[in-house]
Amino acid sequence: MAEVYNWQIGREMDYPYPETRPERQWAGVFDINKCIACQTCTLSCKTTWTHDEGQEHMFWNNVETKPYGSYPLAWDVEILDRLGAQEWGSDGVYDGKTIFEVRDFDWEDMAIDDDSDTMHSEGIEGYRPDDRDWAQPNMGEDEPTGDAFESDTHFDGDTHPMWFFYLPRVCNHCTFAACAGGCPIQAIYKRQEDGIVLLDEDSCEAFQECVRACPYGKSVYNSVAGNSQKCVGCYPKIEQGLVPQCFENCLGKIRMHGWINQPDDADPSSPIDYLVHEAEVALPLYPQLGLEPNVYYVPPINVPTDYLTQMFGPRVEQAQETYRAARRGDEEYRELRGLLQLMGSTQWRIEEFEVTDEEAIGYDKDGKTVARVPMKEPRYERERYDESNDVYRLDIA
Repeated sequence: MAEVYNWQIGREMDYPYPETRPERQWAGVFDINKCIACQTCTLSCKTTWTHDEGQEHMFWNNVETKPYGSYPLAWDVEILDRLGAQEWGSDGVYDGKTIFEVRDFDWEDMAIDDDSDTMHSEGIEGYRPDDRDWAQPNMGEDEPTGDAFESDTHFDGDTHPMWFFYLPRVCNHCTFAACAGGCPIQAIYKRQEDGIVLLDEDSCEAFQECVRACPYGKSVYNSVAGNSQKCVGCYPKIEQGLVPQCFENCLGKIRMHGWINQPDDADPSSPIDYLVHEAEVALPLYPQLGLEPNVYYVPPINVPTDYLTQMFGPRVEQAQETYRAARRGDEEYRELRGLLQLMGSTQWRIEEFEVTDEEAIGYDKDGKTVARVPMKEPRYERERYDESNDVYRLDIA
């Protein structure tokens, strides 16, 4: 049995293969509080990567409305139900079982080879979505939950009595990818240079075990091509120092792309390391599944924490309070506020940042300035009466 250390759950866990981390790991942070579900990210990905025959149902990037939206249908409800009730310890260590452990599978008997008779996915809890599960990508969009609003409803709390929020999703390019762990012929692999998880379509023999094993529903079968396909992390752009297509085209400027290190090796000048490890304001999606996903979310501050805790783990309340403090303008969180304002400010990957008295500055891998944003937006006021045109202005700011 291979045991690997998953820092997101705070312990070692079972996994089909020995731990082999890449030289650096592709990662992203999404600030849910700013997502408006315009689906520009979805369409930019769709028109770039999944516009061929057999890919009609594929959305490598999608935006769901929680709690009722999901694509494929009920992907999160399905895997959480199969995993069963699990618990986090008071010390933040996950006491439950991951999808690699819940079946109590003996991984020692599983040979690491390319023999298709060796079904590596037998020990991974998962399911294969039906065709109809891919039919309605906008199911549940904008549907709220909670207490009904009356004409005299007022509330002063941080969370709303009626709520929903948007959850943008891409392949997480997981450190312990279930799609790779489940493929019987190892057609899915993790690039050593950047940690992007890719699928060799020429090697794929359409067992669809990657589809069954990925709990996030991000490996998809193409019946026309006769193989599975998945998000490629926009690796051609990554190799040029650019951000992925969905990151660049995000109108809400909610996305930050970069590299992430393990907590003990975190670099506070790196944007992703700062948001995840230093400020601890960005959290992984369903860390209890055990994949160590590399897309992180700033949780919404208007949503009850009981729902968010099962989605992002036990540090939700702390992350919400930190975000609120930065939004208020607390001086202690000035650096975080500056970094949040750098999100979406450039097509180039920001690998280092600094916050000065006046602005937040982003640098590429060579130390070149690729973004500058003011810490406070300049405000200009014009005269109410424009004498030259003999008119009054309604908006003077």
